[in-house]
Amino acid sequence: MIKVSKTALLIVDVQNGVLGKENQTYNAKEVLNNLEHLIKKARTANVPVIYVQHNAEKHLEPNTFNWQIHKTIAPTKDELRIQKHHPSSFHDTSLLEDLRKLGVTKLVIGGLQTEWCIDSTVRHAFSLGFDVTVVEDGHSTMDTSTLSAKKVVEHHNRIFKGQFACLKKAAEIDFQ
Repeated sequence: MIKVSKTALLIVDVQNGVLGKENQTYNAKEVLNNLEHLIKKARTANVPVIYVQHNAEKHLEPNTFNWQIHKTIAPTKDELRIQKHHPSSFHDTSLLEDLRKLGVTKLVIGGLQTEWCIDSTVRHAFSLGFDVTVVEDGHSTMDTSTLSAKKVVEHHNRIFKGQFACLKKAAEIDFQ
């Protein structure tokens, strides 16, 4: 018997072209490893894993290598994929409708890039009334011209915590 869950795991934009070249994305191996283990835990607990893919004309054109979800955490054929063109995973997508159909009220969110799509999705989910948990060690970005990626992640974790979401390390998240 499949357990009906009110929680879903949302994996945002962990695509080859967003992840970037080796060593560009801060803690890329750790983030991928943490998300991989979290996905396995969610699947074992029959918690829906929903993947979001950003679409853009040049760098993330659909059906190209850059657009594909990284092989380390690739979805199964039965897992939902949401296509988006904006930073928020909710804007002009079916995500809200799909979550409502599943009866989801709690979201666990991880992925890329912290200051863009993770931030926009977390805030949008919060404003829609979802109980949000951000995977503290399951999102990342690259250095910017003003801040290191490490500082961007630390800053956003501080902003998320308590204001928009609960913050937990991947190892602390239990879907049971």
